[in-house]
Amino acid sequence: MRVFIAGATGRVAKYVIDNLTVDGHTVYCGSRHSENIKETEQIKPVNFDLHLSKDEMAEVIKNMDAVYFLAGSRGKDLLQTDAFGAVKLMQACEKVGIKRFIILSSIFALEPEKWAEETSLKNITNYNIAKFFADNYLVTSTNLDYTIIQPTLLRETDGTGKVELNPEHDGENPIPDVAAVLSSVLNMESTYKKVIKMRSGDTPIANALAEI
Repeated sequence: MRVFIAGATGRVAKYVIDNLTVDGHTVYCGSRHSENIKETEQIKPVNFDLHLSKDEMAEVIKNMDAVYFLAGSRGKDLLQTDAFGAVKLMQACEKVGIKRFIILSSIFALEPEKWAEETSLKNITNYNIAKFFADNYLVTSTNLDYTIIQPTLLRETDGTGKVELNPEHDGENPIPDVAAVLSSVLNMESTYKKVIKMRSGDTPIANALAEI
């Protein structure tokens, strides 16, 4: 497949790109800093800014088979990037007929009543508000074959290859495990139109996803 990634120089994207290329896909890596991405036969750097208009985004992605939104402003540009940037990319996909859309979100982003209860969420309320509106738009206002991956606190540690999906409470996630879930769901129709929460657990990722 021809797969486009918005936010391709981010912490999670690096691992997703590696996984997708191993699986044989060609990855078009969208970033404002595309010069930092090394081009190969399967990795294609693309200059891409989430401040672009919907129509400008559509021109960039028009030949893709699937789109990932893995961008994050780390709290610096929540409205333009994390919220409206995501929505414009969804709209661009619909404009050019791309159905498959996978987005990296935050655990319980669609459940605001839990934000004050879970330890990892108490200090990122504004981020969760941005994710609430982006995820809600995707679910209620598009016809995309979406999958929303909602991990809890990200840790820059080695992956375990094991997860708990749709937990009742937060926890932690090694970044490689989050990337493994994101890349694994690409062709899994059982994950279409699904919100998948995740944290570290005891179930191998492939087994956990097979139960969805």
